[in-house]
Amino acid sequence: MRETWRWFGEFDSVTLTEFTQTEAVGIVSALHAIPYGEVWPQDAIAARRAEIEAAGLTWDVVESLPVHEDIKRGTGNLEPLFANYRTSLKHLAAEGIKTVCYNFMPILDWTRTDLAAPAPRGGTCLHFDAAKMAAFEIHMLGRDGAEADYPSDAKTGGTAWFETSTEADRAELLATIMAGLPGAVERYDIAGQRGVLDSYAGRTHTDLRANLKRFLEEVIPTATDLGINLCIHPDDPPRNILGLPRIVSTAEDIAWIMGAVDEPANGLTLCTGSLGSHPTNDVPAITRAFGDRIHFVHLRTFAKQPDGSFSESAHLNGDVDLVAVIDELLEVESKRDVDLPFRADHGHALLTDDQRTFQPGYTLVGRLRGLAELRGIIAALS
Repeated sequence: MRETWRWFGEFDSVTLTEFTQTEAVGIVSALHAIPYGEVWPQDAIAARRAEIEAAGLTWDVVESLPVHEDIKRGTGNLEPLFANYRTSLKHLAAEGIKTVCYNFMPILDWTRTDLAAPAPRGGTCLHFDAAKMAAFEIHMLGRDGAEADYPSDAKTGGTAWFETSTEADRAELLATIMAGLPGAVERYDIAGQRGVLDSYAGRTHTDLRANLKRFLEEVIPTATDLGINLCIHPDDPPRNILGLPRIVSTAEDIAWIMGAVDEPANGLTLCTGSLGSHPTNDVPAITRAFGDRIHFVHLRTFAKQPDGSFSESAHLNGDVDLVAVIDELLEVESKRDVDLPFRADHGHALLTDDQRTFQPGYTLVGRLRGLAELRGIIAALS
C-alpha cells in the first residue's frame, strides 16, 4: 500500500518539507482556488506537480476535481460543464496524474458540528452531534420537514441547545457546518443556505441517481481512453443532510453506481470513516465486494452513538475494524498486482497542532500518529 498525504497547497499551513520527513511518498492534492466547473489549465497542473516533485514527492491522486452543482441538480446547459470536466481530465493525464477522486454530495462536502471536541486522552477531534444538527435544521434554518428526519432524543437535545445558545454559538455552528468546503469555495449564511436549498426543491433520490448516471456517461469514456481512474467518495455522513438525498451511502448504492457505467475507470474511493458511520454497512465486506473497483483509500474510524452522533477516533480505536479492512485491501492488491494509494484520513489535534491553523481534520501530529498506527497494521499483516 502506497502512503500518501493530503495537501491543500496555498491553503495549507503544513509544508511539503514536513510531509517528506514522515517518509510517505505521495501527495493527494487539488487546485482548490479554481471555481467549480472551470477548466484546470495544464500549466497550473504542471506547476503544482513540479512543486511537489521538488520536495522529493509525487502527485499521486487528485482530490477533488469537483462536480458543478448544476450537474448534480441536472439544470441548465450542462454540455459546457461536461466538456470542461473532460478537458481537465486530459490536462491531468498529460501531466501523468491518473487517479481522480470526486464526490456527488449536494451543496456540502463532509459535515460536522464540532471541529475541536475533546478527545478521551487529550487533544481534540471532529464530532457530529445529531442534536446540534437538528437545532440547525429545525430552529436556525426552519426547514420544512426537518423534524421528521431526527429521532426524538436528537430533537429534544436540539431544542435544549438552541434555547440556551448565544448568537455567537449559532454563528460558530454555521461556520463549522460550512468548514467541509475546502479552499476558495463559497460559504453560505442562513439566507444563502435557504436559497441554495430551494434550488434543489423537489429533487429525489431517483433524480440524483439519474444525474450521476448522466455525468458518468459523459466522462467515463474519456477517462478510460486516458487511462484515468475516477473514484467516487462516499457521503459523509452517509445520511440525508438538510433534506437532500444522498446516493453514495451503502453497499447497494455502490453496486448501482458501479453498474451504471460498468467500466474499471468508474471506481470507488474506499473511505472507511464515511461508510462505517452508516449503521448497516460492513466495511470489510464492502472492501471485499468492490475490491476490483477500489482505486484510492481513506483510512479512519470513529465511535458512534445511537442517535446518529459520532466522534472521530484514533486509528487503532473506534467502531471500524481497520485490521480486517486492511487485510482485505492487501488481498485486493495481490489479486490485481497494484499498489493502492492510501492516506491516514483526518487526525486528532495533538501536541503542537494547536499552534498553527490547519484545514479541519488535517493536522500534522495527529495524522502522523495515524499513519504510524496504520503502518503497524500493514507490517504485521504483511
